[in-house]
Amino acid sequence: MAFSTEPDPPEPSHGKPNRREQILTAAAELFARRGFHGVSIDDIGAAVGISGPALYRHFRSKDAMLGEMLTSISEILLAGAQRTLDGNADRSAEALLAELIRFQVDFALDNPALITVQERSLGILTEPDRRRVRAMQRRYVELWVRTIVALVPDVTEPGARAAAHAIFGLINSTPHSTYLDRAQMADLLYRMSMAALVSPGSLTTDEPEAHEQS
Repeated sequence: MAFSTEPDPPEPSHGKPNRREQILTAAAELFARRGFHGVSIDDIGAAVGISGPALYRHFRSKDAMLGEMLTSISEILLAGAQRTLDGNADRSAEALLAELIRFQVDFALDNPALITVQERSLGILTEPDRRRVRAMQRRYVELWVRTIVALVPDVTEPGARAAAHAIFGLINSTPHSTYLDRAQMADLLYRMSMAALVSPGSLTTDEPEAHEQS
C-alpha cells in the first residue's frame, strides 16, 4: 500500500486540539515513557484511536513527527521569551530575569513530556531539523545571557551562558516530581533560580574560564 508523503494541511481547531496536535501530544507522552526507538507508528495510532498507517495522512514518518515536535518547542520558547522581554521592556533587569524564569518554569511544569523528549532526543533528529532547533535554542539562550549580563556586575558572557544552561537544567529536571504540588514546585524553582543568579558573588569566580563547547 502506498502512502502520501505530504501531510494534510492543518485542520481548524476551533479551540480544541486538531488531529495533528492530538497525535503530537500522544507521541510526546509515549516517547517520554519509552524512548523514541521504543515506540512504533502503530503505538501512536492506538493512542489516538486510529490505525498506524492512517498516521501517514498527517506525518510522512516518525522522524518527521519528532522534528515538528522539537521544532515547535523551540519556536514556543523563543517567541514566548521575546514577548516576555518586549512586554516588560520598561522594567528593571531583575524584573526581566524574574519573568524569564517564571516563563521557563511554567513551560517545564505544563509540558513535562515535551521537556523529557527535548532532553533525550535532540541527537535523533535529522540534520536539517537539528540545525533549525539548535539555532533557535541558541537565540533563546542569548536572550537570557543579555538579561543576566545587564543585571549581574562583572559577569562575562560565557559565565552568563553557563549560568543560563545550569538554570535550565535545574528547572527541566523536576517537572515529574511528586513531592510538591504544581504551585509549590513553581515557587521553589523560581526562588532557587533567582537565588542562584542574583546572590552576591554567585556568578563571579577567580578560576580561569573553561573553553566553551558548542
